[in-house]
Amino acid sequence: MSSGFDDTLTNLARPRTAAIITVRVIKSFEFRTERSLVLRDINLETTTVGGLKEIARNVIQTQPGWKPYRSAHFDTLKLYVQAHGAKTTNLIINLDHDEWILSDEGKPLSECGLENETEISFFNRDLYENFKLNPQTRWEC
Repeated sequence: MSSGFDDTLTNLARPRTAAIITVRVIKSFEFRTERSLVLRDINLETTTVGGLKEIARNVIQTQPGWKPYRSAHFDTLKLYVQAHGAKTTNLIINLDHDEWILSDEGKPLSECGLENETEISFFNRDLYENFKLNPQTRWEC
């Protein structure tokens, strides 16, 4: 008996040519300053790593609500989590798996393992390397 609900997993619910990607734009690791940018209808087969960076930078520079992020320098993308995958215990970024850093600017996102509902971190590489050496946060409840 069918329950009437679609059992399709979210990472397979949309075609690779119209994926939804969440970009976690990280301004500060130590203060956990982050804002999520949801990008719809991203073609994972034709959009490259460099192309995704440009899309995110364009939104930051032109869309309302991103003014506090406009003076920051963002140069690195890193896989944060895929749909139905295990999340890290660090709330701002996963400090392990440096092989998840997307460093080939010309590589299509589909070849980097991105699927629908993937979350990517976008940040300054120098700030990330410094935070890895001393992963202390100054953020307090």
